[in-house]
Amino acid sequence: MGNLLKVLGNMFMKKKKSLPIQITSRLSTQTPEFPKGGCFATGTINLGGLEVCQVSSFNKIWATHEGGPDNLGATFYEPSSMPEGFFVLGHYSQCNNKPLFGWVLGAKPGASEPSSLAMPNGYSLVWTSESQKIKQDNNGYIWLPVAPDGYKAVGYVVTTSPDKPPLERIRCVRSDFTEIVEFDRWIWGLKNVIDPNGLNVYGSRPKDRGVQAMGVSTGSFIVQNIGGSTDVSLPYCLKNTKNTLLAMPNLSQINALIDAYSPIIYFHPNEKYLPSTVNWYFQNGALLYQKGQESSPSPVELDGSNLPQGGSDDGSYWLDLPTDDSSKERVKKGDLDNANAYFHIKPMFGATFTDMTIWVFYPFNGPARAKLEFLTISLGKIGEHVGDWEHLTLRVSNFDGSLKCVYFSEHSGGTLLDASQLEFEKGNKPVAYASLNGHAFYSKPGLVLQGNGRNGIRNDMAKGKVVMDTGARAVVVAADHLTTVEPPWLNYTRKWGPKLSYDIAREIEKVKKVLPGRLKEVFDRVVSGVPNEILGEEGPSGPKMKNNWNGDEKY
Repeated sequence: MGNLLKVLGNMFMKKKKSLPIQITSRLSTQTPEFPKGGCFATGTINLGGLEVCQVSSFNKIWATHEGGPDNLGATFYEPSSMPEGFFVLGHYSQCNNKPLFGWVLGAKPGASEPSSLAMPNGYSLVWTSESQKIKQDNNGYIWLPVAPDGYKAVGYVVTTSPDKPPLERIRCVRSDFTEIVEFDRWIWGLKNVIDPNGLNVYGSRPKDRGVQAMGVSTGSFIVQNIGGSTDVSLPYCLKNTKNTLLAMPNLSQINALIDAYSPIIYFHPNEKYLPSTVNWYFQNGALLYQKGQESSPSPVELDGSNLPQGGSDDGSYWLDLPTDDSSKERVKKGDLDNANAYFHIKPMFGATFTDMTIWVFYPFNGPARAKLEFLTISLGKIGEHVGDWEHLTLRVSNFDGSLKCVYFSEHSGGTLLDASQLEFEKGNKPVAYASLNGHAFYSKPGLVLQGNGRNGIRNDMAKGKVVMDTGARAVVVAADHLTTVEPPWLNYTRKWGPKLSYDIAREIEKVKKVLPGRLKEVFDRVVSGVPNEILGEEGPSGPKMKNNWNGDEKY
């Protein structure tokens, strides 16, 4: 009897399959219901003859427990199931230092393009862990499909067997439905830092990205195996061949997205310089200057209708604060009670995603502070400038309307984080923290130094009592796929503040005079590595002049 139970138990263990793994999210509620209309949030998107879906339920295949970010390893997954008629295009990988939160695309041929997919002719082994002395569940093998003539591989297959996978495991895509990819964020490597001469696994993204770009991210990964025994080309991404925008949200759906996901911004308890509406800024004395006529600036109309439109940022015009000291100091402080959040809606990744960029305007950017060893010092006027535009970007899936990630602008760059890594309030509203005086956005309170090691320009974030719900006074100023009336100030292409009214070299010397000898050298190194934007050499350009207006975010 005991032997029989043992045999039955072994049979049961062999047939038992692991349950699908669902992605982890900190969003407190499910994806909201959206008003009907168009192809937004319908589950599938037609790329002009190739229909694609987004899958977020996975089966674990192989994992390593060292190397990569924080030396915690990475895990490789395959989609646990596909909707009827859809095929796997590639597997998924994620570093182990954050919750599982990803997706991959599946595809099926459209009725008009029955030959858009094909099985591979075979597989090339890109890499195996057989000879690696690493912490791992078992041996892992990464395979790139060998595509038939006229087709491209757009993803890898991962196995725990040295045998080549079945051909029906994956599909290749006809070449006219593909585009070139590039490396995205680092996922894993054998070391805990990127090894330029070894194995690295990255996320993938289309090389050409922006409003007009038609490359479609597959959600899969890229393997870089420098010095590997096999020379294997990289996979490709997909392409929206018809440049269709049918999956983009309409205005009522945009409003529903704003209601669901508009961020909550916390300001530092010591923040003096708060946001305002652009119209409040104009109404309270902002002045338009013209080169050669500096002695006779013009008041700005409430809607900005007398601002020069179009053209280049040629230095011929700029804005500035009121001239009398009382009004100037009052306007510097902003007016949060009436501050708007200005939304720009644009397609991304071939209109399979919607980027919702939230622009916040501050009349004034305050002075910078630096941490030098054990001291925190004020930098006087350094960092001050008139007119400060900061932004957050929500990246929303057009397949189901879910929030996938948020971009936090941080001076000359920024950080893109998965929704699973964020703090939320009031349901699904991500929380952002504006740094003291500089207003860069971060996902957490605390201190971030721009510099090296223990020294640098301080970015201090804290959850003060002053808070801005960007959805409370949301204004959609532009939507690239819809007919919208843009406010005149949006097409003002010159600077929103004047060039420096002080000698920055002199300000630096003032600070150095009060420092002990050893800290003078530390201070010099900090200042030399600071971007011009932080030093405040001139006021910033408006939203439409930023690279991310038509392109992707910089991270």
